[in-house]
Amino acid sequence: MDIYSVIGMGDLIRGNPYVGRGIVAGLTPDGKKTATAYFIMGRSENSRNRVFIEEGDDLRTAPYDPAKVKDPSLIIYYPVRTAGGKLIVTNGDQTDTIRDGLAAGKTFSAALLTREFEPDAPNFTPRISALIDLDGTSYEMSILKSADAEGTACNRFTFDYSPLPGLGHFIHTYVTDGNPIPTFQGEPERVLIPQNIDEFTEDIWENLDGNNRISLYVRYTDIATGEYEKRLINKYVKE
Repeated sequence: MDIYSVIGMGDLIRGNPYVGRGIVAGLTPDGKKTATAYFIMGRSENSRNRVFIEEGDDLRTAPYDPAKVKDPSLIIYYPVRTAGGKLIVTNGDQTDTIRDGLAAGKTFSAALLTREFEPDAPNFTPRISALIDLDGTSYEMSILKSADAEGTACNRFTFDYSPLPGLGHFIHTYVTDGNPIPTFQGEPERVLIPQNIDEFTEDIWENLDGNNRISLYVRYTDIATGEYEKRLINKYVKE
């Protein structure tokens, strides 16, 4: 068993009907750019009724059809924000919790002590988050998930990485589809980061389940200049 093996994102997610929401963080093979990806999937009409919209350097979700919104609390948020040379990526409004915590001098994990998994019994969707230093020196990932089937307590896991060229880590909310949906288990998975942003974007989007994929955002940031290139795909195009 090779515990240091890596796998392409497409090979990892292909054939899995529902990995939920996912975050990838890592470094390009030349070591010159940080790489980040965030995607959302949806099973219900409310979850599928979303698009990604850029707002300056940040990214927010918005309803594709406002008339169909049933509960905006868990589907409308800023999944990507920039803050003081760092990029925050999450699957909920804890993006702002982390940003405000950092501004107050807290660490990534300390800021998240005020949050827990989502109150969507019986799934108790975990909150997943990442904090990427845009100077390429480190990135952290976190998952907050229910300790039991009743949601009586929250378990918190934080992973702190030293970036390596061509390597990324992938964390997602669910193992696969189910009822209730099984929560992600173990450490973030080791994945290959291609040099080309379009190759990375296509590998993710084309291998997410076609029925359940909703939106994808990928950003490569140049460590030396801070300039970035990005790709955004919405299944539903907002006029």
